Amino acid sequence: MGYNVAVDGPAGAGKSTIAKLVAKKKGYIYVDTGAMYRGLAIHFLDHGIKAGDTEKIIEAAEHADVTIRYEDGMQQVYVNGENVTARLRSEEVGRMASATSPIPEVRAKLLELQKSLAREQDVIMDGRDIGTCVLPDADVKIFLTASVEKRAKRRYDELVEKGEQCDLKTIEEDIRKRDEQDSTRELAPLRQAEDAHLVDSSDMTIQEVVDAIIAMCR
Repeated sequence: MGYNVAVDGPAGAGKSTIAKLVAKKKGYIYVDTGAMYRGLAIHFLDHGIKAGDTEKIIEAAEHADVTIRYEDGMQQVYVNGENVTARLRSEEVGRMASATSPIPEVRAKLLELQKSLAREQDVIMDGRDIGTCVLPDADVKIFLTASVEKRAKRRYDELVEKGEQCDLKTIEEDIRKRDEQDSTRELAPLRQAEDAHLVDSSDMTIQEVVDAIIAMCR
């Protein structure tokens, strides 16, 4: 049985960055569930499907194979054999993933892979409902958050560094909408598990957050 660490939190909280660093330090397998949903979102977008076309989304999900591989120590996401890692972080893909992840058939497509990895390996897994739904018996649960303003600024800086045109206020508004959507969805809404440790990174450095989480692990 693997040792499991669950990291949940809203969009832009730094879950992936933190989880990767903790995984490297502790020797865990990092499972980025958000990247898996984003991989499916790319599949939907490439087929011209809109977020509200639920029937088409369900049908397309049946024919999608999403896998995570590690190449030179870096996580790579493949959809039907194509490496889509470079496309995962676009705003369009993020919006589609947020809109389609509550659909039961989409979740079911990815859930068993996630659970299987956790049974067999020492993993740190991040997402919106890991501690509440995917790994309810995780050894350590973290709810990582930060203020909307801080999360928006971090996302803005990330996009600017990549040379992308963006507007801070637009990003902030988008994060607020995604928070609302994720926390009020009917299936597996974003919420802090009762036994999760709350970590607010608004005024913490990345290393401080990593150290805080490592201190909670065996």
